[in-house]
Amino acid sequence: MNIVAIIPARMGSSRYPGKPLALIHNVPMVGHVAFRTAMSATLSATYVATCDEIIKNYCEGAGLACVMTGDHHVRCSTRTAEALLKIEAETGKKADIVVMVQGDEPMVRPEMIDAAVAPMLEDPSINVVNLMADMDTLEEFEDPNEVKVVVDRFNNALYFSREPIPSRKKGAEKVPMRKQVCIIPFRRDYLLRFNELEESPLEIYESVDMMRILEYGEKVRMVPTSCRSWSVDTPEDLCRVSRLMEGDDLMRKYGG
Repeated sequence: MNIVAIIPARMGSSRYPGKPLALIHNVPMVGHVAFRTAMSATLSATYVATCDEIIKNYCEGAGLACVMTGDHHVRCSTRTAEALLKIEAETGKKADIVVMVQGDEPMVRPEMIDAAVAPMLEDPSINVVNLMADMDTLEEFEDPNEVKVVVDRFNNALYFSREPIPSRKKGAEKVPMRKQVCIIPFRRDYLLRFNELEESPLEIYESVDMMRILEYGEKVRMVPTSCRSWSVDTPEDLCRVSRLMEGDDLMRKYGG
């Protein structure tokens, strides 16, 4: 099975411009994501997808595969799809599964990739998977940069929001506090179909792509991960991740 990881990255982030090349222990963030993703034995190949020459130049110098895309993309999924079609045209090989790994997840681990893909290998009816992780603090639960998720008894997503869900305002001392971890495998044809669907109202209100799937009455399978991960949306997040990655076992394999 041909399983390809694509890491969309651009310098023009509205919340943190230039963050793909922000250094964490002397390695640009997008480098951490790409090197660590590529360690997954599940994958056939790993690519960075970007519209910025400066990111392409870094990737070439670091020995990372890179695909140039248009600069018109608003959603990571459309950049990923354009990159996918270019990769298929260049290699002559059609992908079966495309793993979209956000370029701001520098703490990604190969076992997270493996866990996200596993349900799709076992069940051909599953078209898209997200990882989810427990949050330990109310600060993280209330952070609008973290996408929260609630699930049903079968770990299918019920709702995503940047607000704290479920509510803690009804007297509950403890509620499940889970966040989306942006490692998202799609079946190849489903990714292309997803991008053809009209954006949905709740997707726009919540600013969460996965809401489109739920609003069209389809399922997003959520897979729990115990791996510690923190996305980088602000310079403060970068400092936090830098501290958390001190002594990281994977970084020793590529950090030099």
